Amino acid sequence: MVIRKAHLNDVILIHKLINQYAGEGKMLKRSINELYENLRDFFIAEADGRILGCCALHITWEDLAEIRSLAVREDSTRLGIGRELLKTCIKEGKELGVKRIFTLTYEPEFFKTHGFVIIDKSNLPKKIWSDCVKCPEFPDCKEISLIYEIKDESV
Repeated sequence: MVIRKAHLNDVILIHKLINQYAGEGKMLKRSINELYENLRDFFIAEADGRILGCCALHITWEDLAEIRSLAVREDSTRLGIGRELLKTCIKEGKELGVKRIFTLTYEPEFFKTHGFVIIDKSNLPKKIWSDCVKCPEFPDCKEISLIYEIKDESV
């Protein structure tokens, strides 16, 4: 398996993967247009020419980024793909000078095992809610917010 930056020709498969989970109420739906606009945020896990998973690191402020759209094909879960995608995003955040990375998720245990801690959503900047207003669960969101503090020895 290889983790790499996403390419333009990956967008349709990323869209299908994310929106499969979104259709199950497990993550926020993403439009094709939104994926093209944010393509540089995405990493892909690929093996034998097949996309197995994706994850995005989206910069939201001078010292803050968000993990978005972490998804692994259902037939490829429990193989460490999500962990490797997350580690890659954290590493890139550190290289960019990000100090904190947050996520909003229905799967907090996965993130907690990788050093994220639960925080109250009100501790996050209001700017992050721009995606939330698109969600059918807004304003009664059940997602859990977690944050990761990047230290010099992290990753």
